[in-house]
Amino acid sequence: MAGHSQFKNIMHRKGRVDAVRSKVFGKLAREITVAAKLGTPDPAMNPRLRAAILAARAENMPKDNIERAIKKAAGGDAETYEEIRYEGYGPGGAALIVEAQTDNRNRTASDVRSAFTKAGGSLAETGAVSFMFDHVGLVAFEAGVADADTMLEAAIEAGADDVKSDESGHEVICEQGALGDVAKALEARFGEPRRTALVWRPQNTVEVDDETAEKLIRLVEMIEDQDDVQSVFVNFAVSDAVLAKLQA
Repeated sequence: MAGHSQFKNIMHRKGRVDAVRSKVFGKLAREITVAAKLGTPDPAMNPRLRAAILAARAENMPKDNIERAIKKAAGGDAETYEEIRYEGYGPGGAALIVEAQTDNRNRTASDVRSAFTKAGGSLAETGAVSFMFDHVGLVAFEAGVADADTMLEAAIEAGADDVKSDESGHEVICEQGALGDVAKALEARFGEPRRTALVWRPQNTVEVDDETAEKLIRLVEMIEDQDDVQSVFVNFAVSDAVLAKLQA
């Protein structure tokens, strides 16, 4: 488990998404507004905005909500958010990177630190764990859009660096600056991806026992529950037995 997408899958199966849908939509709307404010409100010309809209669609966010978030930025009345990265350790020495958008740095730092502490982790200095990750572009597709060989060939032609394909789908990895071009080329061939984003990809994963894995997942969920937190990335692996237990 080397990112936060699988945690979302667990929460879907546990029925938590319905309970926190308003919070999820709020975070998605914030990212859309920030992306539109930093660039152009036209998603065709703004890769980050395009990625934010795709993420919103993947969560079934209503079209009106998406358009309202874009108009908020275009109208100049949107709040000013600062983007902050936090780094820390969880039980078992696992590393975590937390990306947040906030209009109150002190509040967010306090909330994130509290989540780490309550779940047995510790917040560290910026740079303490990020060297264990690569900051890269990700374009993800459902497994059914192509077989592994076809996706690999298309990804190489588009300028990507790596592809991971399995029964859960295809993950195409590229350099940060190439994300827009790679996503556009692959979308032209395979249709709209399920996700386009800049992510922190662990260079290696840490194996943890089942008890530690459960503690780490609780830590990630506590951090993700914070209103200002957008994404959480981790470098630990979880056994199928733990996933099955959590999904039950």
